[in-house]
Amino acid sequence: MNKQKLPSLLGGSMIIAGTAIGAGMLANPTAMSGIWFTGSVLLFLFIWGITTLSALMLLEANLHFEKGANFDTITTELLGKSWNIINGISVAFTLYILTYAYITSGGSITESLFHRFVPSLPINHTFAALLFCLALALFVSISTKAVDRMSTILIFGMIIAFFLSTTGLISSAKSDILLNHVAQSETSYLPYLLSAIPTCLVSFGYHVCVPTLVNYYGGNSRKIMYAILIGSLLSLLIYISWQIAVQGNLPRSEFAPIIAKNGDVATLLIALNKYIPTQSISVLLDFFAYMAIASSFLGVTLGLFDYISDVFKFGNHLWGRIKTALVTFLPPLLMSLLYPYGFVTAIGYAGLAVSIWMIIIPALLVRASRKKFTQSNYKVFGGKWLIYLIVVFGLLNIFCYIAGQMGWIPSFKGE
Repeated sequence: MNKQKLPSLLGGSMIIAGTAIGAGMLANPTAMSGIWFTGSVLLFLFIWGITTLSALMLLEANLHFEKGANFDTITTELLGKSWNIINGISVAFTLYILTYAYITSGGSITESLFHRFVPSLPINHTFAALLFCLALALFVSISTKAVDRMSTILIFGMIIAFFLSTTGLISSAKSDILLNHVAQSETSYLPYLLSAIPTCLVSFGYHVCVPTLVNYYGGNSRKIMYAILIGSLLSLLIYISWQIAVQGNLPRSEFAPIIAKNGDVATLLIALNKYIPTQSISVLLDFFAYMAIASSFLGVTLGLFDYISDVFKFGNHLWGRIKTALVTFLPPLLMSLLYPYGFVTAIGYAGLAVSIWMIIIPALLVRASRKKFTQSNYKVFGGKWLIYLIVVFGLLNIFCYIAGQMGWIPSFKGE
């Protein structure tokens, strides 16, 4: 094999980062306000480690299969049809719900940007959602390389917009606020740890792209591993920077109205405006959010596209890719047009499904693959104890989500 012709490491890293860094990151400061900054950083590091290991486990299992094999083929071969049905439902549900959410959010921001910069061209939400979806769906339908190029452009644009918009916030961050030395009443953090885990886990949800990268890089384990590490580390750095920007300026006690509105970004900016003017950065934040949503849309739908192709065996020819594109994009697009504001509750359930296919299934896959294949060109360190640790964490996240919904664990309200 001619290694010089393999795609660049940068492209794969940008696909990973772009898939992970979505609109959900804007909810992190609010979702983690209970454990505050130090707790957030420690939880980010722990979840980053767990999700990176589960991604590398998925990579190890995937490398034993032919080019183009995706979740459906791998899970059926290694775990059987029953597990594959469970995995398939959780993967499809999560990816369709996220695609639905990104089309809806991307359409809303597209409409807002048109009203702001091209007021003479009035468009409604339906047209904006169609424009957003169809324009980006074209890149996914063409090839992984097209997504590679577009994701790289979006990620660099997003990073520029992010740091331009947060430079003022980060430079004005105060250590007393960041470490919550200004607290007058509520100073407990540990009780809110469990309720923060599900949101943090979803922030590192890029695993659907691993089979795609195995195919893209022709099974070059070293390059795929580095793409996963670089892309996920970039996500981690941006998450921590955003925590500094928000939690270094807005006292913990001021999160009550934001929490009451489910972490609404507009409410967050209004609250921040009491401590530092944010009007000048609102446009940049809009562009940042737009590019974050667009890059996540590309990564998520690329993974869904390849998964659908594997399930239905549509093939990689023109008609096959057209059929795959229709099954991938039409259902969430129709849902977005019919129910433009109904995705918030569904995303919560998607976070529950993530525990299954992103954490538990990769650990079970690598366990089964080591029993079936005695030789391997790539193997994740740690042995059985690491597999069990990953599975236990997946079960813990399921418990945290259910317990949070049922009120069994404390949830920070900002009082």
